[in-house]
Amino acid sequence: MNTSNKIEINVVLFKRDLRLQDNEAIHNALSTERKTLFLFVFEDILLNDPHYSERHWNFIKESLIDLNNSLTAFNSEILIVRSNINRTLQIIQETYKITHLYSHQETGIKSTYDRDKRLKRFTLNNMITWVENVNNGVFRGLTDRTNWVELWEDFMNKPLLPFKPKKGQLFTPEEIAHLLTFFQLPDLETDPNSPFQKGGTTMAYKYMNTFFKDRGKNYNAHISKPLLARRSCSRLSPYLAWGNLSVRQVIKETTRCIEQNIYKKQMESFGSRLRWQAHFIQKFEMEDEMEFVSLNKGYRKLKKRVSDQYIKAWQNGLTGYPLVDACMRCLKETGYLNFRMRALIVSFFTHNLWQPWQKATVILSQYFLDFEPGIHFPQIQMQAGETGINLLRMYNPTKNGITHDPEGIFIKQWVPELAELDITFVHEPSRMTPMEQQMANFFLGKNYPKPIVDLQKTRKHASTVLWSMKDENTVIEENFRILKRHTLANRKRSS
Repeated sequence: MNTSNKIEINVVLFKRDLRLQDNEAIHNALSTERKTLFLFVFEDILLNDPHYSERHWNFIKESLIDLNNSLTAFNSEILIVRSNINRTLQIIQETYKITHLYSHQETGIKSTYDRDKRLKRFTLNNMITWVENVNNGVFRGLTDRTNWVELWEDFMNKPLLPFKPKKGQLFTPEEIAHLLTFFQLPDLETDPNSPFQKGGTTMAYKYMNTFFKDRGKNYNAHISKPLLARRSCSRLSPYLAWGNLSVRQVIKETTRCIEQNIYKKQMESFGSRLRWQAHFIQKFEMEDEMEFVSLNKGYRKLKKRVSDQYIKAWQNGLTGYPLVDACMRCLKETGYLNFRMRALIVSFFTHNLWQPWQKATVILSQYFLDFEPGIHFPQIQMQAGETGINLLRMYNPTKNGITHDPEGIFIKQWVPELAELDITFVHEPSRMTPMEQQMANFFLGKNYPKPIVDLQKTRKHASTVLWSMKDENTVIEENFRILKRHTLANRKRSS
């Protein structure tokens, strides 16, 4: 076909921004007079990437179905295909002339970064203008944090962007159907009875509304409790990770509650964690090596012997430490765990089992429904004690169980082998004498594993090694570099 006869169009490429409202890529595309096509591509490079699992793809599918349901009112839908992005655009170009591609910048794993570099070359070679927008106040190209707080606040204070397409501006289902004939199509069916939170902006609003209206009243009191946090925390993390909501939407609702004195202290704490989230994603944007190696170069020489036995026991919740095992089983089954328990399982893996943090990243990314690379890698390194700039935290799972699950309700739910034990032993069944085991018809090593490591000995070893490394020249030099690059100029206000 003669290119001069082709209709000029925009393409909006969805990534981790699966929403219509407050979506700058969509807003910019609809600000033009060109017809606009919405596109989502299930890419083999991600479908085959070990960081992702079926729960992620199901969440994305549910989000896409929800988007298409919303687009019905505008006589439109999304072109959803399985391919690679360059090939997809090339096929669309056979029928239309793509003049502009709109998307958000993605702070992702190396495979998505490499994908975007290939896409950049493709757009240049095909004379397509690719407009990338800032995503959730994370800015590309910063060399330090001198003005980051101001940039972030300015971004969050801007008004929300409405979704208001003009009549006939979006591709119709009939036009989408024509394009679909050229592609392999993914199966969008998911299990409605799965134990995971369901994807989509409609469901995201439900979680957000119930949190601000009622559930948030116990946010501060329950945030560290493995059972109670499941209700009292916002549970918005997967909707932010996959972009069903923008952070700006949640920030504005948080601010409204604070100004109206609705659970003010709780909402102030929640709001500080929203900025904390952006801080860590910004750090990963500026230090993407953290996916593979320690941010502080001084810790890269730390060698740990990999134990497949330890890793498998930890992964499946069979370590002999009830709170660790309950957390891992709960996470594997539901995709959610509150922050303190996430820190605890990483601490146990890296300190007590003395395993390299890199071996935990893929397992946990597959388990976390809210897998967000910019949070994932910096947090795991921080809990592993390999940043040099953070306080070394080693969590005692027994003490944490007694403090945060005193009646053992969470443990008994997820480790039913312990459900009939006296509360005295639920947190530490290894204290049972042979006679007590006989009386309870419960035998360590048979009904439930014996502890796979000695908590005190492993803690002492990890503490000795990591504290001694903090005084090494390379670690100290890296501390100065990291702090100079990432310390906020107005840290007190931003915290």
